[in-house]
Amino acid sequence: MNVKELFSLKDKVIVVTGGSGNYGKCIVEGLAEADATVITTSRNLQRAEATAAGFRERGLEVHAVAVDQDDYESMLALKSTILVRYGRLDGFVNNAVSRPVNGYYAPIEQFEASMRSNATGMFFLLRELSDLIMQSGGGSVVSIASMMGMKGPDLSNYEGTVGMGDLPADYFFHNAGLINLSRYMTKMLAGKNIRFNCISPGGLFNDQPEQFVTNYCKKVPLGRMANADDIKGLAVLLMSKAGEYINGENILLDGGLNA
Repeated sequence: MNVKELFSLKDKVIVVTGGSGNYGKCIVEGLAEADATVITTSRNLQRAEATAAGFRERGLEVHAVAVDQDDYESMLALKSTILVRYGRLDGFVNNAVSRPVNGYYAPIEQFEASMRSNATGMFFLLRELSDLIMQSGGGSVVSIASMMGMKGPDLSNYEGTVGMGDLPADYFFHNAGLINLSRYMTKMLAGKNIRFNCISPGGLFNDQPEQFVTNYCKKVPLGRMANADDIKGLAVLLMSKAGEYINGENILLDGGLNA
């Protein structure tokens, strides 16, 4: 097969949760540029619609649906909407994340709220959409974790900054769990023509304070933070026929920081 066909996502229907966020928007763009029909989600339908409309103005097939990972009925409604509107689902980028925890000594209720969305709710949606992908003949699930699910924090990155460095424990907890959950799903649904992989990015530039960027970049062999294009190709690979034999993997995307 020609390599362009291997990477093509034409006729594929793919959901990206949290598609208006920093990484989400990059991923939506990449999948749509590879000719997928992309459904971007957010708790806030207006936000998702604005993201989708911006891509449609460029001729990309992107649509918006609201979903709340704290609400089981909302997640079941998403599954139903996909079936009614598109009749199938070929891929799911598990990207949405809630960040209610404000530092190490945050009230424990904030941690509970994080787990409700980022663990319990996320798994419910993952299971439901995985079932829909299998019912559609198979496909791919890509979960967006973090290098912080693989290692502890490097607090020296925050030296000389103000208001940074009080890191919430839930972020490390749920990303580490997400990486192994993908391995679990790979084995539990073996033989069902569905693949599960993680991408663990590190260091997306998002107008962080100059001192933080300096501290961080001097440790990266490529000498920079990640940009908006760095994750797009990898997401397309894992969703396409070109990545059909990649399964149960966690791919570190950090410019060599952890080499």
